Amino acid sequence: MELEFDIKMTAGILYDYLLHHTYYSASGLIGTGVGALMVVWFFAGGGEAFLLAGILILLYLPWTLFLKSRRQMINTPAFQQPLHYKLTEEGIEVSQGETVQAQAWGQMYRAVSTTKSIIVYTSRSNASIFPKCDLGEMAPQVIRMISSHMPPARVKIRW
Repeated sequence: MELEFDIKMTAGILYDYLLHHTYYSASGLIGTGVGALMVVWFFAGGGEAFLLAGILILLYLPWTLFLKSRRQMINTPAFQQPLHYKLTEEGIEVSQGETVQAQAWGQMYRAVSTTKSIIVYTSRSNASIFPKCDLGEMAPQVIRMISSHMPPARVKIRW
């Protein structure tokens, strides 16, 4: 069985991926925890500096990720044209123009979903992003293909 589809990366899809990737990492969780604690300390009788610092910490990460997604869209030539994906029994193949790259299912790190995308990590920091809006009716087939070729413990896809 093979599935083929094209995706067009947008800044919104990239932002959604960056938010998920960051907030599910240790640094994202720690930063959010510290910011929330500072706000709680303010309400527990701490000075206004705690509230200001807490709000700044909580807003800093989403704002910088928003700016990063916009910059990456502008500066990454691969995002300017659609990417063609082919999911086969062997793995995932991505092509654009004459360039073709493939990775075997056994090399996939994990698969997750966000509200906007299905993400297949090819390493801890690299991923193939499949926007749900581009997959359309093919999304359930893509999820089945991923789920049948990756260990269940590594697949956290919700529809």
